[in-house]
Amino acid sequence: MSDKQAVIAQKGPYPVQVEAGKSYWWCACGKSATQPFCDGSHKGSEFSPVEYKAEKSEGVYFCGCKHSGKGVLCDGTHNKL
Repeated sequence: MSDKQAVIAQKGPYPVQVEAGKSYWWCACGKSATQPFCDGSHKGSEFSPVEYKAEKSEGVYFCGCKHSGKGVLCDGTHNKL
C-alpha cells in the first residue's frame, strides 16, 4: 500500500448487528456509498476491502474514519482526527 490516505467516511463508528459465520467486506478506501461496506469504489486504487468474519451474532462498531489501529473495528482514533 502506498502512503495515500483513505477518505474519512465519518468521524465515528458504524454500529452494525452481525450474524455468526457471515463475512462482511469493510470499505478501506472511504469512498463507498454503502458505508461501512465496500461497493467497489476502490477500483483503480491501492485499496482493497477487508473481510470481517463474525464469530458470533452481536452488535459491533465498524470504523468510519478508516484510521483505526484495530483494523475494521473502531478504536476511538476518530477522536484524534
